[in-house]
Amino acid sequence: MSRASTPLLELNDMRCCYGNFVAVENLSFALEQGSIACLLGPSGCGKTTALRAIAGFEAINKGEIRLHGQVISSPNYTLPPEKRRMGMVFQDYALFPHLNIYDNVTFGLRRMSRDERRKRADELLELVDLRNLGDRYPHELSGGQQQRISLIRAVAPRPDLVLLDEPFSNLDVDLRERLGREFKDIFRNEGVTAILVTHDQSEAFAMADEIGVMCSGNLVQWDTPYNLYHRPANRFVADFVGYGSIVEGIVADSEKVKTELGTLCSNNGELPWPRGTNVEVLLRPDDVKMGQAPSALHGRIVKRAFKGAETLYTLRTPSGHELVSLAPSTIDYEEGSDIGLTLDTNHLVAFQRNDMADPCSCKHQSSLSPAHETLAQAAQG
Repeated sequence: MSRASTPLLELNDMRCCYGNFVAVENLSFALEQGSIACLLGPSGCGKTTALRAIAGFEAINKGEIRLHGQVISSPNYTLPPEKRRMGMVFQDYALFPHLNIYDNVTFGLRRMSRDERRKRADELLELVDLRNLGDRYPHELSGGQQQRISLIRAVAPRPDLVLLDEPFSNLDVDLRERLGREFKDIFRNEGVTAILVTHDQSEAFAMADEIGVMCSGNLVQWDTPYNLYHRPANRFVADFVGYGSIVEGIVADSEKVKTELGTLCSNNGELPWPRGTNVEVLLRPDDVKMGQAPSALHGRIVKRAFKGAETLYTLRTPSGHELVSLAPSTIDYEEGSDIGLTLDTNHLVAFQRNDMADPCSCKHQSSLSPAHETLAQAAQG
């Protein structure tokens, strides 16, 4: 196989254990040059262990990891981290407090001349709009500025791969989202391939081209952000990614599900179950339309959350179901108001109700089927 057709990174059936505890099981995915991927999941799901195995900090017990088609980890072999040409961005920034910003950024560039190091640092500082701060020290910068420096230090030696371990967890929500977009632009500008680990779906959506959702050490869905939201592979993904409500129903025919809230039609292909099958239907906020016009279905607003351009409303129907709906913030409904509702399920997502014993199982498809210095040295190659 030629290098051109070989993914930059491949994980094949990887397992990582701590004693008898299996932290990651059967993890497989491939990452192309220039792609930004994310491992997303709750605490303890194995995503950080997977990242550390890719970095070379954790041995693997089964499978293999390949970089440019070459094995860098297997049960009998682990290429040292400093030889993997990977950069890493940590959640605690991990800047050297005794070095100024120029020296932090150029730490992994020891093979360059002094002038070359300074030129590289200047162009990267310009990229993150911190061009006048090179002579300062880390304690003189804000958290967001420190994280930008941590990023450009990781990309300065032009590594093959950049790994980001919960890089924004110490920052406020607005700054997280802004930095996520900035980092993505920087990666695109530098041609960087990256893997982000996070539990925050907003970070994942802001940065990643592909996202792998993990649960209990297993990868349950590897997909685009759009498909994770609109075409979740199982109830765990549906519950973890985005807002939504679950409504019980019964399959009426190949394209319809009867629920207490009315009959919902599938516009995206036939349902995979026979008539009479008990299912659970996922209703996203964009499936629930609000309006003052008379409607057979209505709900009372019990909660509202202002989100700038939109407001997220929680509504309770007479039967006790709670639904969530998004509306432009220019339309201002008060709590306690009774509002007519319309369900518009262009992407009908349903799961067989009696098959949900294992929330991480991926076999029950929706109807749509589908050590700081070491790494700094490693980036030198």
